[in-house]
Amino acid sequence: MQKSEGFRSKTRYKLQKHPRQRGLFPLTRALKVYKVGETVHVVLDPSVQKGMPHPKFHGKTGKIVAQRGSSYLVKVKDGGKYKDIIARPQHLRESKA
Repeated sequence: MQKSEGFRSKTRYKLQKHPRQRGLFPLTRALKVYKVGETVHVVLDPSVQKGMPHPKFHGKTGKIVAQRGSSYLVKVKDGGKYKDIIARPQHLRESKA
């Protein structure tokens, strides 16, 4: 049988929560408002499938370019080029630096 190559393939450990962190995410994370030009980290939350960027962007850092409804357009470096990804605030964390 042919192997499935779906959106979440090869993410067994990447999209897995720590046992004490399981369940619903904090609601303040979904209500967080980011401004254009802010630096954010892309940290995927596997309990929210909606607005989840591709798993290869997990752990990357980028800048907010624009807002698209309740999601954000984030410019992230992927290899030698910059790519724009669309992500909901549940999958973003503000950068302290």
